Formats: sequence, C-alpha cells, structure tokens
Amino acid sequence: MRKIIVLSMVSLDGVMQGPGGPEEDTAGDFKYGGWVAPYGDEVSGEVVQKELSQTADYLLGRTTFEIWENYWPEHADFWPGINNGTKYVMSRTRKKSDWKNTVFIESLEDIKKLKNSDGSDIQVWGSSKLIQLLLANDLVDELKLKIYPLTLGKGKNLFGSGVIPAAFTLTESVVTSTGVIIANYKRAGKVETGSIEI
Repeated sequence: MRKIIVLSMVSLDGVMQGPGGPEEDTAGDFKYGGWVAPYGDEVSGEVVQKELSQTADYLLGRTTFEIWENYWPEHADFWPGINNGTKYVMSRTRKKSDWKNTVFIESLEDIKKLKNSDGSDIQVWGSSKLIQLLLANDLVDELKLKIYPLTLGKGKNLFGSGVIPAAFTLTESVVTSTGVIIANYKRAGKVETGSIEI
C-alpha cells in the first residue's frame, strides 16, 4: 500500500490558493497570489529542497495540473522529480497531455486502487478540491504543512465542510525566522475526547 502525503502552504485562516505568484491562480478574483514570497529564509529553503528531492509519484487535481504542465517541464533543473515521477491527474475532461509520465484518472475508486498498488509514496500538491475529497474519505496518511503568519480572508481552502473527524500525530516541526510553522502530521486513528480536570 502506498502512502498519500499532502504537502501544502496555508494561511492561518486555511487558504492555500496561489502561494507562488500573482498570476498562479486568480480564480474567484483572488488578489493575493505570491503571498509566501516575503517569508522565505534558509530553513524554509532547506525544507523545500528536501521535499523536492524525494522520490515520489504525484496526485493532482486538473487545475493544478494545468498550471504546472507548461511550467515544470521547462524547469527540471529545480525539481527533476516532477518530470520523472508519474503524475496521476483527477479529471473527467482531460484525457491526454504531452507532459511525460502523465496518467488521467476519473474517480475516487481510481484513487483507492492507486493507493493499494505497489510503488512510491504519492504526493499531493495544490489541488484543494482533491485534498478535500481525500480527507473526506480518510485517504490522507500524512499532512506536511507550512503555516504562514497571515490571514487572507478568502480563497481556496485546505479544509472543506466534508472533512471527517480524525486524529493526527505531530512527527516533526520547526519554526522559521519569519514565523512560518513547518509541521508534519501522521494519521493516528480516531478523535478521542475527555474532560479537563480543574
């Protein structure tokens, strides 16, 4: 069985849209594209390079895929793995792409079959609707979050209304010099409750 790992940059109010640049994703009249740029430092750079150097396959929503397919094939020097890994793209409208190692899938059942197959871990980047589908169906094994010290008010969110109650264990964390919390969480069973003794 393969692990599905969600990697996301997120604001304090849960927005994950357009972190990389002003024109990356302006859907819904989003005006804050590139909001992570002021928060870069050596620590965050090292974490990103480590993530990009991991051997993985990728599960992407159609919108994220279409943002990436004209960019990353020309920038293999920065992220070689994205071209070499298989990109599984959830779409009912796209069937083919010139980007090598791209496979289109259509359903939740396709994702479950993929998860139960042999191969590398599967990383999910961007793809807010896809992440919400995965969380709602308990298919996320790990969350690798970079939580930025700002609120954006509106935009595509990491967590939607269909997320199931689930417990996670913090496995690694660091705070950067610019206040970004980098935290890795592993799925850890059911939510437990109790009373606080005073």
